[in-house]
Amino acid sequence: MPLANPAADRLRQLLAGDELLVMPCCFDGLSAKMIGQSGFPLTFMSGFAVAAARLGQPDTGLISYGEMVDQGRYVCDAAGIPVIGDGDTGYGNPVNVRRTVKGYADAGFAAVMIEDQVAPKRCGHTRGKAVVDREEAERRIRAAVDARNEGRDILILARTDARHDHGLDEAIARAARFAELGADILFVEAPHDEAEMRRVCDELPGPKMANLVEGGDTPLLDHATLAEIGFSIAAYPLTLLSSAMRAMEEALEAMKAGDHPDRLLEFPELRRIVGFDDYYDMEARYR
Repeated sequence: MPLANPAADRLRQLLAGDELLVMPCCFDGLSAKMIGQSGFPLTFMSGFAVAAARLGQPDTGLISYGEMVDQGRYVCDAAGIPVIGDGDTGYGNPVNVRRTVKGYADAGFAAVMIEDQVAPKRCGHTRGKAVVDREEAERRIRAAVDARNEGRDILILARTDARHDHGLDEAIARAARFAELGADILFVEAPHDEAEMRRVCDELPGPKMANLVEGGDTPLLDHATLAEIGFSIAAYPLTLLSSAMRAMEEALEAMKAGDHPDRLLEFPELRRIVGFDDYYDMEARYR
């Protein structure tokens, strides 16, 4: 029996409900904390966003397992809500996949995403991605499920990028096989229109995730439509990162022009969000 994981249990409870789970994605402890404080039920630590924020580099396989799991410890500790971790390709062969799943569970993640791209992987909405053959993809998911069943409890989010080069039929066939192997959540990346999104939900069992990238291949449908189609999770992987980058660009341009940025949090609000008020309350208990 796997060891207990309260975050995984909470995620299962959320998935058992009828409402669409709207999931802004995070990249560090502060963004994760703000998502939780804003009342969202869960978040996802995006590999694209972590590579950008931690390394200042693109999501092209440059960030390592060690850097991701290290970032995940801070994210899971700060969030206060279940966090899904981007496990990319598992960082190697099926034995590496097992290590990745265990490491993510130990870091506090509720779920880990494992995908079928070749290594080094690419962001699902950028150029140059390709997938491994179906047998290798199945070995990865089988290894992830074994690691879950034989270690600490964590949900497995199985992703396929096969739509890009091999078409939607192949992507759906792979995802169906992932479900048979024991994956808990299915993710067919980058369907091109609403009709394809409906096929994903109609033809696949269990919870499904929609990945909604501004400017990406998948249409940004409203929440009511996503729920009606049958998605359980609506992920927004880059919305917060893009918003933060735009705000920093505007502030830098203002300062370069000799002005001072005016779209700032009041200092007391900044302190509250970061956690100073909670710290002072805790400090007072021990005076």
